[in-house]
Amino acid sequence: MKKKMLALLLAVSMVMALSACGSGGDEAKETQKKETQKETEAAPAETKAEGTQAATEGGEASSMDELIAAAQEEGELVVYGSCEDAYISAACQAFEAKYGIKTSWQRLTGGEVQAKLEEENGNPSADVWFGGTSDPQSVCASEGLLMAYDAQNKSHLISADCSDPDGYWYGIYRGILGIFYNKEELDRLEIEYPTDWDDLLDPKYEGLIWFSNPNTASTAKLAINTFVQQRGHDGAMDYFVALDKNVAQYTKSGGGPSKSVGSGECVIGIGFLHDAVYQITQGYDNIGMCIPASGTTCETGATSIFAGCKHPNAAKLWIEFCLTPECVELADDTGSFQFLVLDNAEQPAVLADFDLDPNNTLEYDFADAKENTQKYVEDLFEALGSAADSRFKTE
Repeated sequence: MKKKMLALLLAVSMVMALSACGSGGDEAKETQKKETQKETEAAPAETKAEGTQAATEGGEASSMDELIAAAQEEGELVVYGSCEDAYISAACQAFEAKYGIKTSWQRLTGGEVQAKLEEENGNPSADVWFGGTSDPQSVCASEGLLMAYDAQNKSHLISADCSDPDGYWYGIYRGILGIFYNKEELDRLEIEYPTDWDDLLDPKYEGLIWFSNPNTASTAKLAINTFVQQRGHDGAMDYFVALDKNVAQYTKSGGGPSKSVGSGECVIGIGFLHDAVYQITQGYDNIGMCIPASGTTCETGATSIFAGCKHPNAAKLWIEFCLTPECVELADDTGSFQFLVLDNAEQPAVLADFDLDPNNTLEYDFADAKENTQKYVEDLFEALGSAADSRFKTE
Protein backbone atom coordinates (compact mmCIF):
# COMPACT_ATOMS: atom_id res chain seq x y z
CA MET A 1 0.00 0.00 0.00
CA LYS A 2 2.78 2.35 0.86
CA LYS A 3 4.45 1.50 -2.44
CA LYS A 4 1.24 2.34 -4.38
CA MET A 5 0.84 5.64 -2.52
CA LEU A 6 4.49 6.55 -3.17
CA ALA A 7 4.11 5.79 -6.87
CA LEU A 8 0.97 7.90 -7.05
CA LEU A 9 2.67 10.87 -5.36
CA LEU A 10 5.63 10.53 -7.70
CA ALA A 11 3.35 10.55 -10.76
CA VAL A 12 1.49 13.64 -9.53
CA SER A 13 4.82 15.42 -8.92
CA MET A 14 6.03 14.62 -12.45
CA VAL A 15 2.81 15.94 -14.02
CA MET A 16 3.08 19.18 -12.03
CA ALA A 17 6.74 19.55 -12.98
CA LEU A 18 5.96 19.02 -16.65
CA SER A 19 3.14 21.54 -16.43
CA ALA A 20 5.47 24.08 -14.84
CA CYS A 21 8.03 23.48 -17.55
CA GLY A 22 5.39 24.04 -20.21
CA SER A 23 4.06 27.40 -18.94
CA GLY A 24 7.06 28.78 -17.09
CA GLY A 25 9.43 27.68 -19.86
CA ASP A 26 7.39 29.51 -22.50
CA GLU A 27 7.36 32.62 -20.34
CA ALA A 28 11.12 32.34 -19.88
CA LYS A 29 11.59 31.98 -23.63
CA GLU A 30 9.38 35.00 -24.30
CA THR A 31 11.25 37.01 -21.69
CA GLN A 32 14.57 35.98 -23.23
CA LYS A 33 13.28 36.90 -26.71
CA LYS A 34 12.28 40.38 -25.54
CA GLU A 35 15.62 40.91 -23.83
CA THR A 36 17.47 39.80 -26.96
CA GLN A 37 15.35 42.13 -29.08
CA LYS A 38 16.12 45.04 -26.77
CA GLU A 39 19.82 44.29 -26.92
CA THR A 40 19.70 44.07 -30.73
CA GLU A 41 17.87 47.37 -31.02
CA ALA A 42 20.30 49.06 -28.65
CA ALA A 43 23.44 47.69 -30.28
CA PRO A 44 25.12 49.47 -33.23
CA ALA A 45 24.54 47.70 -36.55
CA GLU A 46 26.56 47.64 -39.74
CA THR A 47 24.68 49.06 -42.68
CA LYS A 48 23.86 46.93 -45.67
CA ALA A 49 24.73 49.86 -47.91
CA GLU A 50 28.19 50.93 -46.88
CA GLY A 51 29.30 48.61 -44.11
CA THR A 52 29.60 51.56 -41.71
CA GLN A 53 27.91 51.91 -38.33
CA ALA A 54 24.28 52.81 -38.80
CA ALA A 55 23.80 53.76 -35.18
CA THR A 56 24.60 57.34 -34.31
CA GLU A 57 24.23 59.17 -31.05
CA GLY A 58 20.50 59.67 -30.52
CA GLY A 59 19.67 57.59 -33.64
CA GLU A 60 18.40 54.09 -34.37
CA ALA A 61 20.45 51.14 -35.49
CA SER A 62 18.07 50.47 -38.37
CA SER A 63 18.18 54.05 -39.75
CA MET A 64 20.24 53.21 -42.85
CA ASP A 65 18.03 50.23 -43.66
CA GLU A 66 14.98 52.44 -43.25
CA LEU A 67 16.52 55.10 -45.51
CA ILE A 68 17.24 52.51 -48.19
CA ALA A 69 13.69 51.18 -47.99
CA ALA A 70 12.19 54.67 -48.20
CA ALA A 71 14.45 55.58 -51.13
CA GLN A 72 13.55 52.40 -52.97
CA GLU A 73 9.86 53.13 -52.42
CA GLU A 74 10.36 56.51 -54.13
CA GLY A 75 12.09 54.56 -56.87
CA GLU A 76 13.73 57.42 -58.76
CA LEU A 77 16.53 59.98 -58.57
CA VAL A 78 17.40 62.87 -60.92
CA VAL A 79 20.98 64.19 -60.84
CA TYR A 80 22.50 67.42 -62.14
CA GLY A 81 26.24 66.90 -62.54
CA SER A 82 28.89 69.60 -62.91
CA CYS A 83 32.01 67.43 -63.19
CA GLU A 84 33.01 65.38 -66.25
CA ASP A 85 30.32 63.40 -68.08
CA ALA A 86 32.04 60.03 -67.70
CA TYR A 87 32.29 60.38 -63.92
CA ILE A 88 28.67 61.51 -63.54
CA SER A 89 27.47 58.63 -65.69
CA ALA A 90 29.53 56.03 -63.81
CA ALA A 91 28.34 57.26 -60.40
CA CYS A 92 24.69 57.24 -61.48
CA GLN A 93 24.96 53.77 -62.99
CA ALA A 94 26.62 52.42 -59.84
CA PHE A 95 23.93 53.94 -57.60
CA GLU A 96 21.14 52.50 -59.73
CA ALA A 97 22.73 49.05 -59.82
CA LYS A 98 23.35 49.02 -56.07
CA TYR A 99 19.92 50.13 -54.91
CA GLY A 100 17.58 49.42 -57.84
CA ILE A 101 16.57 53.09 -58.01
CA LYS A 102 16.09 54.51 -61.52
CA THR A 103 18.73 57.23 -61.84
CA SER A 104 18.88 59.81 -64.64
CA TRP A 105 21.34 62.66 -65.06
CA GLN A 106 22.14 65.80 -67.00
CA ARG A 107 25.48 67.58 -67.27
CA LEU A 108 25.30 71.32 -66.53
CA THR A 109 27.95 73.80 -65.45
CA GLY A 110 27.84 75.05 -61.88
CA GLY A 111 26.51 78.41 -63.03
CA GLU A 112 23.78 76.74 -65.08
CA VAL A 113 22.60 74.66 -62.13
CA GLN A 114 22.56 77.74 -59.90
CA ALA A 115 20.53 79.71 -62.47
CA LYS A 116 18.11 76.81 -62.90
CA LEU A 117 17.56 76.45 -59.15
CA GLU A 118 17.00 80.17 -58.75
CA GLU A 119 14.46 80.15 -61.57
CA GLU A 120 12.61 77.10 -60.21
CA ASN A 121 12.64 78.66 -56.72
CA GLY A 122 11.93 75.70 -54.44
CA ASN A 123 10.31 73.43 -57.04
CA PRO A 124 13.41 71.85 -58.61
CA SER A 125 13.28 69.56 -61.63
CA ALA A 126 16.11 67.44 -60.18
CA ASP A 127 16.99 66.08 -56.75
CA VAL A 128 20.75 66.39 -56.25
CA TRP A 129 23.84 68.23 -57.43
CA PHE A 130 27.01 66.21 -58.09
CA GLY A 131 30.45 67.73 -58.64
CA GLY A 132 31.73 71.13 -59.56
CA THR A 133 33.16 73.53 -56.99
CA SER A 134 31.29 74.17 -53.77
CA ASP A 135 31.05 77.93 -54.45
CA PRO A 136 27.74 78.01 -56.36
CA GLN A 137 26.38 75.34 -54.04
CA SER A 138 27.19 77.60 -51.10
CA VAL A 139 25.42 80.49 -52.80
CA CYS A 140 22.34 78.34 -53.36
CA ALA A 141 22.45 77.24 -49.72
CA SER A 142 22.43 80.89 -48.61
CA GLU A 143 19.40 81.46 -50.84
CA GLY A 144 17.46 78.60 -49.23
CA LEU A 145 17.66 76.42 -52.35
CA LEU A 146 19.53 73.48 -50.78
CA MET A 147 18.34 71.07 -48.09
CA ALA A 148 20.57 70.39 -45.09
CA TYR A 149 21.26 66.74 -44.27
CA ASP A 150 23.34 65.23 -41.48
CA ALA A 151 25.10 62.45 -43.38
CA GLN A 152 26.30 59.39 -41.47
CA ASN A 153 29.27 58.79 -43.77
CA LYS A 154 30.64 62.31 -43.24
CA SER A 155 32.80 60.70 -40.53
CA HIS A 156 35.19 59.65 -43.31
CA LEU A 157 35.88 63.19 -44.54
CA ILE A 158 39.52 64.09 -43.97
CA SER A 159 38.83 67.53 -42.48
CA ALA A 160 36.04 69.81 -41.33
CA ASP A 161 36.44 72.17 -44.28
CA CYS A 162 35.44 69.36 -46.65
CA SER A 163 31.78 69.99 -45.89
CA ASP A 164 29.41 72.84 -45.19
CA PRO A 165 29.19 73.36 -41.41
CA ASP A 166 25.40 73.16 -41.58
CA GLY A 167 25.28 70.08 -43.81
CA TYR A 168 24.19 71.78 -47.05
CA TRP A 169 26.98 70.18 -49.13
CA TYR A 170 29.62 67.49 -48.72
CA GLY A 171 33.00 67.31 -50.45
CA ILE A 172 33.90 64.40 -52.69
CA TYR A 173 37.22 65.60 -54.15
CA ARG A 174 39.74 68.46 -54.27
CA GLY A 175 41.45 70.04 -57.26
CA ILE A 176 44.32 72.53 -57.46
CA LEU A 177 43.73 75.76 -59.39
CA GLY A 178 46.73 76.52 -61.58
CA ILE A 179 48.25 77.29 -64.97
CA PHE A 180 48.88 74.85 -67.83
CA TYR A 181 50.33 75.50 -71.27
CA ASN A 182 51.41 74.04 -74.59
CA LYS A 183 55.21 73.81 -74.41
CA GLU A 184 55.67 73.34 -78.15
CA GLU A 185 53.74 76.51 -79.00
CA LEU A 186 55.55 78.63 -76.41
CA ASP A 187 58.89 77.25 -77.60
CA ARG A 188 57.95 78.08 -81.20
CA LEU A 189 57.04 81.62 -80.17
CA GLU A 190 60.23 81.81 -78.08
CA ILE A 191 58.24 82.83 -75.02
CA GLU A 192 59.04 81.71 -71.47
CA TYR A 193 56.72 79.39 -69.64
CA PRO A 194 54.63 81.20 -67.01
CA THR A 195 55.29 80.30 -63.38
CA ASP A 196 53.03 82.71 -61.48
CA TRP A 197 49.77 84.62 -61.79
CA ASP A 198 51.39 87.99 -62.51
CA ASP A 199 53.35 86.48 -65.40
CA LEU A 200 50.05 86.19 -67.26
CA LEU A 201 49.71 89.99 -67.37
CA ASP A 202 52.79 90.37 -69.60
CA PRO A 203 51.84 91.73 -73.07
CA LYS A 204 53.83 88.91 -74.70
CA TYR A 205 50.97 86.56 -73.77
CA GLU A 206 48.33 88.66 -75.56
CA GLY A 207 45.76 86.47 -77.28
CA LEU A 208 47.24 83.25 -75.90
CA ILE A 209 45.26 82.76 -72.67
CA TRP A 210 41.99 80.93 -72.15
CA PHE A 211 39.96 81.28 -68.97
CA SER A 212 36.34 80.35 -68.18
CA ASN A 213 33.18 82.44 -68.02
CA PRO A 214 32.29 83.38 -64.41
CA ASN A 215 28.60 83.47 -65.35
CA THR A 216 28.59 79.78 -66.25
CA ALA A 217 31.69 78.10 -64.80
CA SER A 218 32.20 77.39 -61.12
CA THR A 219 35.94 77.19 -61.84
CA ALA A 220 35.99 80.91 -62.65
CA LYS A 221 34.01 81.68 -59.50
CA LEU A 222 36.64 79.89 -57.42
CA ALA A 223 39.39 81.85 -59.19
CA ILE A 224 37.69 85.17 -58.45
CA ASN A 225 37.25 84.24 -54.79
CA THR A 226 40.88 83.12 -54.65
CA PHE A 227 42.16 86.47 -55.91
CA VAL A 228 39.85 88.46 -53.62
CA GLN A 229 41.17 86.46 -50.68
CA GLN A 230 44.79 86.91 -51.83
CA ARG A 231 44.76 90.52 -52.99
CA GLY A 232 41.65 92.12 -51.56
CA HIS A 233 38.53 93.07 -53.53
CA ASP A 234 39.96 95.98 -55.52
CA GLY A 235 43.26 94.23 -56.16
CA ALA A 236 41.41 91.23 -57.58
CA MET A 237 39.25 93.38 -59.85
CA ASP A 238 42.35 95.22 -61.11
CA TYR A 239 44.06 91.88 -61.81
CA PHE A 240 41.22 90.50 -63.92
CA VAL A 241 40.84 93.75 -65.88
CA ALA A 242 44.55 93.57 -66.70
CA LEU A 243 44.38 89.84 -67.48
CA ASP A 244 41.45 90.41 -69.83
CA LYS A 245 43.78 92.19 -72.29
CA ASN A 246 45.54 88.84 -72.88
CA VAL A 247 42.51 86.53 -72.86
CA ALA A 248 41.45 85.11 -76.21
CA GLN A 249 38.38 83.24 -74.95
CA TYR A 250 36.30 82.63 -71.83
CA THR A 251 34.91 79.11 -72.17
CA LYS A 252 31.48 78.04 -70.93
CA SER A 253 32.94 75.25 -68.78
CA GLY A 254 35.91 75.35 -66.46
CA GLY A 255 37.34 72.31 -68.23
CA GLY A 256 37.25 74.03 -71.63
CA PRO A 257 40.84 75.39 -71.67
CA SER A 258 42.41 72.06 -70.71
CA LYS A 259 40.62 70.23 -73.52
CA SER A 260 42.22 72.51 -76.14
CA VAL A 261 45.71 73.08 -74.75
CA GLY A 262 47.19 69.83 -76.07
CA SER A 263 46.17 70.64 -79.63
CA GLY A 264 47.59 74.15 -79.33
CA GLU A 265 44.29 75.92 -79.94
CA CYS A 266 44.66 77.15 -76.38
CA VAL A 267 48.28 78.02 -75.65
CA ILE A 268 47.90 78.92 -71.95
CA GLY A 269 44.97 77.93 -69.77
CA ILE A 270 43.77 78.72 -66.28
CA GLY A 271 41.94 75.84 -64.62
CA PHE A 272 42.34 72.72 -62.52
CA LEU A 273 45.61 70.88 -62.86
CA HIS A 274 44.00 67.44 -62.68
CA ASP A 275 42.31 68.27 -66.00
CA ALA A 276 45.75 68.86 -67.51
CA VAL A 277 46.93 65.57 -66.00
CA TYR A 278 44.12 63.77 -67.82
CA GLN A 279 45.13 65.33 -71.14
CA ILE A 280 48.75 64.27 -70.56
CA THR A 281 47.61 60.68 -69.97
CA GLN A 282 45.80 60.85 -73.31
CA GLY A 283 49.12 61.33 -75.10
CA TYR A 284 49.59 65.10 -74.97
CA ASP A 285 53.07 65.10 -73.48
CA ASN A 286 53.53 68.63 -74.86
CA ILE A 287 51.55 70.02 -71.91
CA GLY A 288 53.34 71.72 -69.04
CA MET A 289 51.77 73.01 -65.85
CA CYS A 290 52.57 74.80 -62.63
CA ILE A 291 51.24 75.66 -59.22
CA PRO A 292 51.62 79.48 -59.21
CA ALA A 293 54.60 80.53 -57.09
CA SER A 294 52.65 83.17 -55.14
CA GLY A 295 50.09 80.61 -54.05
CA THR A 296 46.76 79.21 -55.07
CA THR A 297 43.75 77.42 -53.62
CA CYS A 298 41.94 74.14 -54.05
CA GLU A 299 38.40 73.63 -55.14
CA THR A 300 36.24 71.31 -53.08
CA GLY A 301 34.04 69.42 -55.51
CA ALA A 302 30.78 68.78 -53.70
CA THR A 303 27.40 67.09 -53.72
CA SER A 304 24.15 68.44 -52.25
CA ILE A 305 20.36 68.06 -52.11
CA PHE A 306 17.89 70.49 -53.67
CA ALA A 307 15.30 71.94 -51.29
CA GLY A 308 11.80 70.83 -52.27
CA CYS A 309 13.07 67.91 -54.36
CA LYS A 310 10.61 65.18 -55.33
CA HIS A 311 12.69 62.24 -54.06
CA PRO A 312 14.19 63.38 -50.73
CA ASN A 313 15.00 59.92 -49.37
CA ALA A 314 16.69 58.82 -52.57
CA ALA A 315 18.60 62.13 -52.42
CA LYS A 316 19.80 61.45 -48.86
CA LEU A 317 20.85 57.95 -49.86
CA TRP A 318 22.76 59.48 -52.78
CA ILE A 319 24.74 61.64 -50.34
CA GLU A 320 25.62 58.58 -48.26
CA PHE A 321 26.69 56.73 -51.42
CA CYS A 322 28.84 59.65 -52.58
CA LEU A 323 30.72 59.55 -49.28
CA THR A 324 32.01 56.02 -49.90
CA PRO A 325 35.07 54.70 -51.76
CA GLU A 326 32.69 52.74 -53.98
CA CYS A 327 31.54 56.02 -55.51
CA VAL A 328 34.54 58.37 -55.37
CA GLU A 329 37.04 55.83 -56.68
CA LEU A 330 35.03 55.76 -59.91
CA ALA A 331 36.69 59.11 -60.65
CA ASP A 332 40.02 57.41 -61.30
CA ASP A 333 38.33 54.83 -63.54
CA THR A 334 36.80 57.57 -65.69
CA GLY A 335 39.79 59.89 -66.05
CA SER A 336 38.89 62.37 -63.29
CA PHE A 337 42.13 62.54 -61.36
CA GLN A 338 41.16 64.77 -58.46
CA PHE A 339 42.43 64.26 -54.92
CA LEU A 340 39.83 62.34 -52.91
CA VAL A 341 38.73 63.65 -49.51
CA LEU A 342 37.69 60.41 -47.79
CA ASP A 343 40.12 58.77 -45.37
CA ASN A 344 39.13 55.28 -46.55
CA ALA A 345 39.46 55.97 -50.30
CA GLU A 346 42.47 55.22 -52.50
CA GLN A 347 43.95 58.19 -54.38
CA PRO A 348 44.33 57.97 -58.19
CA ALA A 349 47.67 56.25 -58.81
CA VAL A 350 48.57 58.58 -61.68
CA LEU A 351 48.89 61.55 -59.31
CA ALA A 352 52.10 60.05 -57.93
CA ASP A 353 53.78 60.92 -61.25
CA PHE A 354 53.20 64.65 -60.77
CA ASP A 355 54.51 67.11 -58.21
CA LEU A 356 51.11 68.19 -56.88
CA ASP A 357 50.20 68.66 -53.25
CA PRO A 358 46.71 69.91 -52.34
CA ASN A 359 47.88 70.56 -48.78
CA ASN A 360 50.47 73.07 -50.00
CA THR A 361 47.83 75.63 -50.95
CA LEU A 362 46.29 78.69 -49.35
CA GLU A 363 43.49 78.32 -46.83
CA TYR A 364 40.20 79.02 -48.57
CA ASP A 365 37.57 81.19 -46.90
CA PHE A 366 34.39 79.20 -47.55
CA ALA A 367 32.26 81.56 -45.46
CA ASP A 368 33.23 84.57 -47.55
CA ALA A 369 32.65 82.61 -50.74
CA LYS A 370 29.20 81.57 -49.51
CA GLU A 371 28.22 85.14 -48.73
CA ASN A 372 29.85 87.10 -51.55
CA THR A 373 30.54 84.97 -54.65
CA GLN A 374 27.60 86.37 -56.60
CA LYS A 375 28.56 89.95 -55.73
CA TYR A 376 32.18 89.43 -56.78
CA VAL A 377 31.08 88.06 -60.16
CA GLU A 378 28.81 91.06 -60.69
CA ASP A 379 31.61 93.42 -59.63
CA LEU A 380 33.98 91.80 -62.12
CA PHE A 381 31.64 92.30 -65.07
CA GLU A 382 31.03 95.87 -63.97
CA ALA A 383 34.79 96.44 -63.87
CA LEU A 384 35.23 94.94 -67.34
CA GLY A 385 32.43 97.04 -68.81
CA SER A 386 32.33 96.82 -72.59
CA ALA A 387 35.24 94.35 -72.53
CA ALA A 388 32.72 91.69 -71.47
CA ASP A 389 32.05 90.82 -75.11
CA SER A 390 31.53 87.81 -77.37
CA ARG A 391 34.67 86.14 -75.98
CA PHE A 392 32.48 85.07 -73.02
CA LYS A 393 30.99 81.80 -74.26
CA THR A 394 27.68 80.41 -73.05
CA GLU A 395 27.45 77.44 -75.43
